[in-house]
Amino acid sequence: MSAKKPVPFLRQVISVTKKVHRDPRFDDLSGEYKPEIFMKTYSFLDGIKKQEKEMIQKQLKKCRNMEQKEKLQQLLNRMTQQEQAQKKQQKLRERELSLKRQQRELAKQGKKPFFLKKSEKRKLELAEKYAELKRSGKLESFLNKKRKRNAIKDKRRLPSQKNS
Repeated sequence: MSAKKPVPFLRQVISVTKKVHRDPRFDDLSGEYKPEIFMKTYSFLDGIKKQEKEMIQKQLKKCRNMEQKEKLQQLLNRMTQQEQAQKKQQKLRERELSLKRQQRELAKQGKKPFFLKKSEKRKLELAEKYAELKRSGKLESFLNKKRKRNAIKDKRRLPSQKNS
């Protein structure tokens, strides 16, 4: 049928229902995202990741090809970084939960709830980091690195000394 001819007045035009695509990440039907439940549900993946990491380490020891060895090393580094990030996230979540628990306890006692500012949370986090470094004995090396970094920044900010 020609597209240029108008549709007759009495002709029945059937509308095609458009298929609606939905993204489960943003859809309410999928429920609310709760990291604690997510971590519990998919905790078995940690074991699998650990096995994969061990397997990659074994392959890295056996490997003779330099390119392959480099790829495996990058993959291993990536896996360890992901693991560290996950641990850091878990610590942050636990800290938030403990603060919430403290607030609930204070509310039960009849006191007014007090919420920390971001800067205060950051200070607590920094203090915890320093305490952890002190326990592991890496505080001095960390402070030395920080001093060096700051010295380099200060040098860069200073106007250049020209001999004239």
